[in-house]
Amino acid sequence: MASLFRITSNNMFKSSSRSFATVAQKQGVSKSEPNTHFKITLRRSAIALGERKKETLVALGLHRRMQTVYHVHSPEAAGKILKVKELVEVENVPAKAVRSQSEQRKERKASRGYQVQGTKLGGLAWETS
Repeated sequence: MASLFRITSNNMFKSSSRSFATVAQKQGVSKSEPNTHFKITLRRSAIALGERKKETLVALGLHRRMQTVYHVHSPEAAGKILKVKELVEVENVPAKAVRSQSEQRKERKASRGYQVQGTKLGGLAWETS
């Protein structure tokens, strides 16, 4: 466990300890559900690091910065995370918060800014069949 410091209201440092994978839960996630997955985001590049670290990132499924993957809690996943803990950000999330790659892409995609209600050319051949 790592020791973290935070500044309190009277400007004194207060020590608190946390596990490497515990982060404050998001507001939309229910607190009653058990956390069953790691949400792993690659924050720093591994370009100048050794091959072993790069291979660990590939084994986790991380190829680019800011990429996010989900892994079920397991000793294997926890060990891989510990090997690259300086490069990744880890959160504990419940199973319902797990997103597939296509779901993540849809969430990031911006809206068009407009919506087609109808057209004056509504009777075109390719629109009717």
